[in-house]
This record gives sequence, C-alpha cells and structure tokens, in this order.
Amino acid sequence: MRSRFIAASIAFALAASLSAAPEQKGPKPDVGDGHAAWFDITTTNLAQSKAFYAALFGWEFTSMKGAENLAAEIVSDGKAIGSLRVAEGKISSYDGVVYIQVKDMLASCAKAKELGGTIPPGFPFNLFDDRGAIALVVDPAGHPIGMYSRAPLPKETK
Repeated sequence: MRSRFIAASIAFALAASLSAAPEQKGPKPDVGDGHAAWFDITTTNLAQSKAFYAALFGWEFTSMKGAENLAAEIVSDGKAIGSLRVAEGKISSYDGVVYIQVKDMLASCAKAKELGGTIPPGFPFNLFDDRGAIALVVDPAGHPIGMYSRAPLPKETK
C-alpha cells in the first residue's frame, strides 16, 4: 500500500514538473551518471515553503499548468532543478525524492534488485515527449531513491 502511494505521488510530481515547460522537448540536460538530476520537496503549505526557500536559497518558482495550487517548478540560475509539491496528508519520511541519473534504466533496476532493493509496482515508466524514464527504488533499509534515464525505455517494456 505504501509503495503504491509513493509511486503515485512521485509520478505525479515528476510528470507535472517535467511538463511545466512545454517548449522544452526531449530529456533534461545531461548531469552525468551517478549525479542528482532532479529532486522533489513535499510541503503542507505551498506559499509558505516558496517564501522560505526563495529567501534561503534564492530559488524562484514557476507554476505548473493545471496544478497551480498543488505544485511549482523550482528554478535556480534560470534552470529547472526540482519541484515543490503539496503532500497528500501528513509529510512522511517518503516524501521528497532525489533522482539520480543512470545510463541504462532497465540494467539499473535489475542491479538494484540483485542488491536487495525493490522496485514498486508501476515503475519504471517513460515520461512523455521523449523526456526519458524514471523509476523508484526502495533500498534494503527502506529508503526510496529515484532514478532518471535520459533515454526512454524500449517500447516493449512500457
């Protein structure tokens, strides 16, 4: 049950955030395998969190079409770096995920499983507009981490 909630929440946040800039087609910029490519921050008060992070880090926020009251894209130095989204209920330790770039999504998911991790149902999946693919991995200790591949999954694995 928890993994389905996590999967749905993360999928919403990442899909919404990657769709916020319709003029950007294709994958996000290449940050290099093993580096953070994106992150989500969850909040119970979107306006308060925007003000806090703007003052703390100088971040700016852009609205996401269709989700103006639910999520905002985080912009730093003119680049989209993550999303800020409203939590569904109380914030838990599973809210807020960092996505690490990987070269081969299917190989990375298989390796995570070999190492004792789990992939929640519904992952991996392709983002729309050829923006790549994402997966969620829950490590053996129970901590989730996201994976992002700039390359979409092959059509037969969708």
